[in-house]
Amino acid sequence: MLKTFHLTAFVLCCCMGKQAMAQTPISLKEALNYALNNSEVIKQAKLDIQNAHQKVLENKANAYPQIRVTSSLTGNPIVQQFVLPAEAFGGAPGEFSSIKVGQNWNAFSQVRLSQQVYNQQLFTAMKAAKSSVELYEIINEASEENVIQIVAANFLQVLISEEKLKVIDANIERMEALEEMMQGQFDAGLVKGIDLERIKVNKSNLKTQKLSLKNAVAQQKNLLKYYMGMPVDEDIVLENSLAENSDKMALLDESDPVSLEQLNSFRILKKQEELLNLQKKVQKAEAYPSLVLDGNYTYNTQSEHLDIYSKKALNYDVSSINLTLSIPIFDGFSRRARIKQTDIARQQLQQDQRKTLNELKMNLTNSKEQMNISFEAIQDQVANIALAQNVFNSTQNNYKNGLAPLTDLLDAETELVNAQNGYHEAVLNYKIAEIEYLKSQGKIKSLTF
Repeated sequence: MLKTFHLTAFVLCCCMGKQAMAQTPISLKEALNYALNNSEVIKQAKLDIQNAHQKVLENKANAYPQIRVTSSLTGNPIVQQFVLPAEAFGGAPGEFSSIKVGQNWNAFSQVRLSQQVYNQQLFTAMKAAKSSVELYEIINEASEENVIQIVAANFLQVLISEEKLKVIDANIERMEALEEMMQGQFDAGLVKGIDLERIKVNKSNLKTQKLSLKNAVAQQKNLLKYYMGMPVDEDIVLENSLAENSDKMALLDESDPVSLEQLNSFRILKKQEELLNLQKKVQKAEAYPSLVLDGNYTYNTQSEHLDIYSKKALNYDVSSINLTLSIPIFDGFSRRARIKQTDIARQQLQQDQRKTLNELKMNLTNSKEQMNISFEAIQDQVANIALAQNVFNSTQNNYKNGLAPLTDLLDAETELVNAQNGYHEAVLNYKIAEIEYLKSQGKIKSLTF
């Protein structure tokens, strides 16, 4: 019994400990680092890098000596015969004799070695393979930045939605307090039943809004976990750092100088252009001569019986060394057509580069302007909340003293909620623009430090 009690207590403690860990709020930095280690997008990008490394090894292998061993065994139930004039063997003129050629069993084993001495196409392809590794490494960096951006944006969206839930909860509490007060006044015959019913309807509508927003928060959290690479059924609690970061929000006068060519979006295009240039060199190298050195050693055996490679069989060997020069002369202009296609692809890529540079400039300018506009909206909403709160307090006091109708009180309460939600929307817009601004400057990874 005592052992059973101890075991049960241990299991309960483990479960409670696990639940406590699951409920520990995670910060934005922790969420981003988790995503960098678990995002499926980043894992796929890293696999692409590994695959590119293997392609480099594959291309290198073509430059190494190639050794192949071949062995075969042939059985001849009916051995081929040649028909020859009989007089060649002392027979009568005009007659013919057949001679068996070969044995019932033939076998040979061969070792062949081949080495590329000069092959410009192969050597250029090896350079292209190395550049492809660098391309996938840049793509991996860009994937990390994209994951950071989308996870940070969704993280903030959840926080803002949870703040809106708090606004609704506070509003429901006010409606419940007002309902309780009006119920007493109604029982005393001081207010009409229609006013009490309006309060109940308003409270019911707020509860419906709360359910809808709670569902939205749950879906936003699931989307956040999906982008983080976290199991969707795992519980997660976010650390609310909006209040701490509010002091850091400010207007931007001048942007820090940014070299847009160093951003990963543009570096990918430049690396692709480099690969196209190497591809063109590979295609041109098809017209160059190639020189291959190869040698082989063959051991043959024949016998009437299956005793090959024995002293009773007829055994002999042969070897050779070859130096082969191959010179392409005419390919029907197919190589020229491929080179033209590569040139066109390079021109298209240069168009993409110009378009991407302009897009990067636009993102940098837009994010800066959005931050400034949102910052001014935040200041306005802070003042607006203070005014709305004063109006609500004054109207509520007047209503209690019979100096204001219920309609004024409900309108004041609605304006207060709108001001609070407007503030949260402005904060969200500012933070989203800040993330875009950091990415446009190539500094978005600073969020993970």
